[in-house]
Amino acid sequence: MAGGAARCPKECGELPFLIRRDGTWLYKGSPIQRKEMVCLFSSVLTRDEAGRYMLETPAERGWIEVEDAPFVAVEMSWKGHGREQVLCFRTNVDKCVTAGPEHPIRIAHDLLSCEPTPYLRLRDGKGRYPIEARINRATYYELVALAEPGMLHGRKVLGVWSGGMFFSLGDLPGCGED
Repeated sequence: MAGGAARCPKECGELPFLIRRDGTWLYKGSPIQRKEMVCLFSSVLTRDEAGRYMLETPAERGWIEVEDAPFVAVEMSWKGHGREQVLCFRTNVDKCVTAGPEHPIRIAHDLLSCEPTPYLRLRDGKGRYPIEARINRATYYELVALAEPGMLHGRKVLGVWSGGMFFSLGDLPGCGED
């Protein structure tokens, strides 16, 4: 554009997309079968300042519904041990991300069941809400198998190292406690 003025994308409102908890992308209620299309849409996925998910291109943007996280970490590989360990995750759209300072692992707990749900930060959104991948159960069990005791913020925890950072997977019970 002349004069260097930034072009604002056209607002499209709510788009008929849903990303299910298992990583399935739906358009108008039907699964998108072509992985290439999912990968294309996922490349323009972001979050606004309020935490809502949207698909945004330079020309258009619209909001979509996401049941949990828009991506799923479906596989993990690792090398090294202890502080030297590096954990790499592959997502359902075949992106590989190494856990570390820019891509931390966090654990959320279900309010009713207290079950842990692990997440991996993939990239920033437009505000304080990042784009994350939920780490699937099988991959989480692999993560737990690599865990070791440690201290974090004065608490005894079980966690993993990656990229020079220690990530808590949960508190360790104290001696004699249930």
